[in-house]
Amino acid sequence: MMVHNGNLINFKELKLKLKKHSVNLSSNCDLEPILYLFCLEMMKIREEGHTIFDAVIALKETYKYIKGAYSISTAMILDGKPTLICARDPYGIRPAVWGEKNGEFMCASESVCLDAVDFELKGEIASGEAVFFRVGENPQTHLIEKRGKAPCVFENIYFARPDSVYNERSIYMTRMELGRTLGEELIAKKVDVDVIVPVPDTSVPAALEISRVMGKPFSEGLIKNRYSARTFIMPTQSSRENALRLKLNPIKAQTKDKKVLLVDDSIVRGTTLKRMVRLLRDKGKASEIHVAIHCPPVLNPCFYGIDMSVQEDLIAHRKSVKIGLAGKKVLNLEEQRQLEKSVAEHLGADSVTYLSMEGTNKVFGNERCAACFDGNYMVEVDKQAIDEIRNDRMSISCSFNSINN
Repeated sequence: MMVHNGNLINFKELKLKLKKHSVNLSSNCDLEPILYLFCLEMMKIREEGHTIFDAVIALKETYKYIKGAYSISTAMILDGKPTLICARDPYGIRPAVWGEKNGEFMCASESVCLDAVDFELKGEIASGEAVFFRVGENPQTHLIEKRGKAPCVFENIYFARPDSVYNERSIYMTRMELGRTLGEELIAKKVDVDVIVPVPDTSVPAALEISRVMGKPFSEGLIKNRYSARTFIMPTQSSRENALRLKLNPIKAQTKDKKVLLVDDSIVRGTTLKRMVRLLRDKGKASEIHVAIHCPPVLNPCFYGIDMSVQEDLIAHRKSVKIGLAGKKVLNLEEQRQLEKSVAEHLGADSVTYLSMEGTNKVFGNERCAACFDGNYMVEVDKQAIDEIRNDRMSISCSFNSINN
């Protein structure tokens, strides 16, 4: 039994490799080739009676073939004992933590999973390591393949729950730090507002800190439908727009005739924010709407498990091309200000301010994967792989459009 979190960038290559061994994949799930490759390597060592030492060798061989970002958990019998294995990719891009309760162990992507069942968080699986767990025994750690330390920055900004701990840091505190840094940049830019309104829920910690830094009141000017889904990860434009109609509603008493600073964690496609700006103008009766984003412009696609793998979908990329900044993987502050004006015009906002790359580095340092912002991909992605990922993504969108129609 095996589960994973992440994305492989060489799925089709692995599919062909396995076919040569008469192994035909039955799905498009990235985990299936990992599972079969691992099994093949285990069977090369011996047919039965496998040990932890066998699993370490098999994982090392498997890591030579799989490319991407992943954390993997698998349960199997080793040395005649039920064993839980948790392993992380060589850069530690995707998250993995472990906890203990009464001599039993649990692995998960987020620490809140452990909290929910009263397991105590004990630590993270390090980059390129595998940890072997057995009831009543001390965990065994083995190095499989380590190339660096580059946890995904977008987990901090958007994906992880605020009560999680990621890379040994509180997500809530990290988002507050992002807000504090952005607040200082808003003051330097001389953005004048009356009230700070967060887009619920991920931007609330940042908005609270922006409110404190700027000395402006914080208000829940938008109320979220608790049953709505995350729109940015929905597969098609139409599905995102349909969900947005039910997602948020403004509180007019908090925004009418006021200059509103609308705080959000990121802009990927721009669909959500454009509608929210329109909501605040039409229903919220705001006099001005200024948008503040507590991350830099998303200029580059992600191939490691975040759903933004088609560059043309990214509003920052499209607008940067339009204003003559094509080919830029990361912008300097002057170029970013040009982009902000173009994005603001598209959204119908009075201004847009992204957190600068310098500000992002101040919060996260250099040990992180931020390819979506700076174009520095930890695992190299060649053109063929990019085209395959793009075609796969487009086929999914077409399938969902057909279903919706």
